[in-house]
Amino acid sequence: MSDMTAKVTLSFADATIETARESAKRAGVSLSAWMDRAAQERVLREIFTAHADAVRRAGLDNEKDALADEQDIEAVDRVLFGGARLAPR
Repeated sequence: MSDMTAKVTLSFADATIETARESAKRAGVSLSAWMDRAAQERVLREIFTAHADAVRRAGLDNEKDALADEQDIEAVDRVLFGGARLAPR
């Protein structure tokens, strides 16, 4: 990823970093790129979840909306990961 500019030092559990390294290798990207994508995905999911919760609280949620939510998640996955589902929903 050419727009990476910040270098940071992070600590992870041994099992977590090993799993991340394996996932990055399978995805054919560097560990840094994989972690960047994972962080992006998490932020987008938190934003999306907060939005979906607000919609439900407002009483606007129904089966059609739930299907649209799933389609939105898939659209985000396509943009970030080429369509691969990287985390269970």
